[in-house]
Amino acid sequence: MVSNDQRRRQLAREKFERQQRRREESRRKAKRRNTVVAAVLAVVLAAGGAVYASVQLTGDGRDDVDAAPGAEASPTPSAPSPSTSPEPPMSVDTKAAYTMALRTNHGDVTVTMDAAKTPRTVNSFRHLAERGYFDGTKCHRLTTQGIFVLQCGDPTGDGTGGPGYHVPDENLASLGKPGANGKVTFKAGTVAMANTGTPNSGGSQFFLVYQDSELPPAYTPFGTMDAAGLTAVREIAEGGAEGGTGDGAPKKPVTIEKATVSKR
Repeated sequence: MVSNDQRRRQLAREKFERQQRRREESRRKAKRRNTVVAAVLAVVLAAGGAVYASVQLTGDGRDDVDAAPGAEASPTPSAPSPSTSPEPPMSVDTKAAYTMALRTNHGDVTVTMDAAKTPRTVNSFRHLAERGYFDGTKCHRLTTQGIFVLQCGDPTGDGTGGPGYHVPDENLASLGKPGANGKVTFKAGTVAMANTGTPNSGGSQFFLVYQDSELPPAYTPFGTMDAAGLTAVREIAEGGAEGGTGDGAPKKPVTIEKATVSKR
């Protein structure tokens, strides 16, 4: 016959065993869950890394340029932003030249623009400048390896911003015939449009070339920096990019304090 003490000990042992089984099952479930999560994260990170590795000088939704030597043009790491508002109506004189003056905390950069060759691009810049769109914005990207550009024109300061509309590619034929690597040389002093990695997707972001750079002929060349501006950008580039990768925010922060576009 089982005594009360023995019965209590038996019940306690059975309760302890049930607790241990539940704990062990919880550990197994947690292990399986962590394994699945780790696998998913590995896939996501691998995919993200693959996309990031192929980033180019693209625009709104992400306007960037590839800084890796020999890399080809490709989509940006984040989805391009849709066109949500109409392109501004034409108001520039397509037979005239225009000047975009960028007053920065590192000196003035003056860009000569040709409305005859890039009328819709010039028209967009005039439209945005008149509304103070670029005022107080930072140049968010500097590349010092493979290609040599300072990228500006994003009010968000992270490469994802744009005006809500796209302008078409223009003046690409002036870049010449690509070489065997599918690229052309953007000469030092060139100012060109960034885009989303697809045709006719320029927005507000643009890049200033401070040293000859080979890129696919996919970026509208719409202007040329003056000598003082080129010198200012080169001095910024001498400070390098954050992160030590040759592609990041400039260590010397660059702010466009005021942008104006005027007819010459």
